[in-house]
Amino acid sequence: MNRIELTAEENGIRIDKYLSDKTELSRSRIQALCEEGKILADGKPAKASLKLSEGMRIEAEIPDDEPMDVIAENIPLDILYEDSDIIVINKPKGMVVHPAAGVYSGTLVNALLYHCKDLSGINGVLRPGIVHRIDKDTTGCIVACKNDNAHRAIAAQLENKTCHREYLALCDGIIDHEEGLIDAPIGRDPKDRKKMTVIDKNSKPARTIFTVKERFSNHTLVDCRLETGRTHQIRVHMSYIHHPVTGDVVYGTSCRLMDTQGQTLHAYKLSLVHPTTGITMTFEAPLPAYFEELLDLLRHGESE
Repeated sequence: MNRIELTAEENGIRIDKYLSDKTELSRSRIQALCEEGKILADGKPAKASLKLSEGMRIEAEIPDDEPMDVIAENIPLDILYEDSDIIVINKPKGMVVHPAAGVYSGTLVNALLYHCKDLSGINGVLRPGIVHRIDKDTTGCIVACKNDNAHRAIAAQLENKTCHREYLALCDGIIDHEEGLIDAPIGRDPKDRKKMTVIDKNSKPARTIFTVKERFSNHTLVDCRLETGRTHQIRVHMSYIHHPVTGDVVYGTSCRLMDTQGQTLHAYKLSLVHPTTGITMTFEAPLPAYFEELLDLLRHGESE
């Protein structure tokens, strides 16, 4: 059971909207908790439509999610490296990293459970071994941990930025400058909670460094390096500077040259310090075939 205690900072906003903006809970989840009497305003059960007054005390009891069995599945993996501590995978397009609402099979976790005898348990039964994520339609390097010591070590490296992740992104339009730093905070879009956006309120710092690799008639290939790891960070940041990742139908538009099945974004390089040996290791994943095909079309002068 998790407990939330907040003091309202605004007048007139509905309690379900206020809590959805302040937490990771969906608005529908909050409405259900209100119906169950698990959300209080100044000590009294609150309806989801209750409009807050500044200084009002909000308390919520959030029941733990019901445990769910995650089934091991014999799904082929493109393994870049493996030992008794870590496994590095070249994740294909279309594969979700771990089970979540509505997606219970076919994930990287289902495949890892079949392939590995042991995985770290720090992130619970739904995310064994998972220390970081990449989006469903983003391809490339992702590391999973086989024990809790390795998990803690890699998580610390992600936190202190000694684990480096680099991406290749094909973006719409021509980026004139050779490199840049996008330093813009990211939070949930108040108009659509399934999306992230650059926003000052209820956000976290986000920094992306990019370098132009190649220009085409209407596109730019860039190398992106993350200094933070926010949800959809590269996709949101490139859209923010008006050069969305090609094929990203959430933050941009679909690609007219070919069906990219989502954003043309590839995590091509991952560098980390091995949790046991202390040796710095770098892994690289080759570009997927569709990405190479699209670049070939652009290099031969095709334009949208």
